[in-house]
Amino acid sequence: MKKNQHVVPHGNQWAVKGEKNDKATKVVETQSEAIKIARQIAIKQQSEVVIHRPNGQIRDKDSYGNDDYPPKG
Repeated sequence: MKKNQHVVPHGNQWAVKGEKNDKATKVVETQSEAIKIARQIAIKQQSEVVIHRPNGQIRDKDSYGNDDYPPKG
């Protein structure tokens, strides 16, 4: 099942959460660590990684599946 993976603040740590999941898949110390984990899951599921800022705003998105708007080049 394709579920976008969100990297979100979790207290003083960072969590990887599948979209619409209540529980975190993994909680780690740093945002970069959480991004690596989310990326691995997204590649397997061909979904997106949505990276949030400490205040919860979306900072960035990376697609690892069938992108509706692939880069032209």
